[in-house]
Amino acid sequence: MIYRNPGSYFRTLVTGCDTKVTLANGRQVTAINFDNAATTPPLSPVIKAISRFAPWYASVHRGRGYKSILTSELYDRGREVVRHFVKADPGDVIIFTKNTTESINILAYALAAGGKEQVVLSTDMEHLANDMPWRDKFTVDYVGLTKSGRLSLEDLETKLRTYRGKVSLVAVTGASNVTGYINPIPKIARLAHKYGARIFVDGAQWVPHAPVNMKPQHSPEHIDFLAFSAHKMYAPFGTGVLIGPKKCFEQAVPVYQGGGAVGLVSQQHIEWDDPPAKYEAGTPNMMGVLALITAIEALSRLSITEIHNYEQALIEYAIDSLAEIPGVTLYSCQERREERVSLISFSLEGLHHSQVAELLSQEAGIAIRSGLFCAHPYVEKLLNLNEAEIKYYQTHDDKRIPGLARISFGIYNNFEEIDIFYTLLAHAAKHRNHYARKYAYVLSPGRCNGSEKDAYPYC
Repeated sequence: MIYRNPGSYFRTLVTGCDTKVTLANGRQVTAINFDNAATTPPLSPVIKAISRFAPWYASVHRGRGYKSILTSELYDRGREVVRHFVKADPGDVIIFTKNTTESINILAYALAAGGKEQVVLSTDMEHLANDMPWRDKFTVDYVGLTKSGRLSLEDLETKLRTYRGKVSLVAVTGASNVTGYINPIPKIARLAHKYGARIFVDGAQWVPHAPVNMKPQHSPEHIDFLAFSAHKMYAPFGTGVLIGPKKCFEQAVPVYQGGGAVGLVSQQHIEWDDPPAKYEAGTPNMMGVLALITAIEALSRLSITEIHNYEQALIEYAIDSLAEIPGVTLYSCQERREERVSLISFSLEGLHHSQVAELLSQEAGIAIRSGLFCAHPYVEKLLNLNEAEIKYYQTHDDKRIPGLARISFGIYNNFEEIDIFYTLLAHAAKHRNHYARKYAYVLSPGRCNGSEKDAYPYC
């Protein structure tokens, strides 16, 4: 199939696209980044905005000087930029955090007053960040999957009925960081609200790649809570977003406490500030917020719908290419032209996932991700691992951690890069014994399955 390339304009907006990297043979090539689901490079307008604003940078909400007032006004305007971007209800508060993971942990603490009497329905396809924070504060159950790895709406409704009104929250990813599937959030919201539950959406992989509409609070398809990260949408400097109804944050004691979160404090009494300030203790990350809102404004000018369509064309082209390579298995892709974000996971018979990542990097300067993608239960289910196998990996030092290889695209990637990737992977498939021997060192003890950081072997 021939796909229309909308041109190279997107690529001109991203910093570092022409950076050279050194291969194993010493040759230098232009780096190809297919690991955008982890972190995206910065937009050039973001870097320019940071440089322009730097001379005016001052404390937020802590001074009456001109620069402080200017900084505070820009910081507060950031909330409205975010609200407009995801069409949040006027009654929702926008809390700035460090990232999606921190946002979910803050939300878990804020909603934990009911304790284990409350049920949270997570799913079998979640990132660990949308699973682990709920476990010690709520009764957690998991919505199952269909054979193709999609979320089962039938199982969701069965569990909502079974718990008879005890489900306080359905916590679900907007888009999977393993398969790229976009979940039917409006349908999930309708089901949750039908049974008296609220819905939280982990938008880390969804918000940067597709139009998002939280809808008004009176809508049955309203998203009650949403979180996402700036670093996955071309805005570095460490900012996340948590959005939800103000009343849900008013009563709880915040997990982070200190200056900026309070009104008047004595040794006997704490007067908490109103949300969102109540949940933003300490000096706010002004540069992170500026990076986020600059990226949002830039992506909005490009049109998030046009970005989604272009990235859909990229991933469909990549899927068609991968499907032609003998020994490649795609996870999961039973239906073609399905609604997804621009990523797909795969395996290549005869090569460990970490070897696939290593050879792509060393032979062509292509960066991909390999492993479990911090979505361990989902990948384990896609690989059909049983409890005995999982226990073996957990208890043996000679283990080779199971997992998959993943490619994920951003707005600056193009079809030519996919062709380079395909050519090398097809060659590796034909000569897999050679590459298995050449990159056997990746699996040796101490290499942590190809990761350079022994502390993080599984993500």
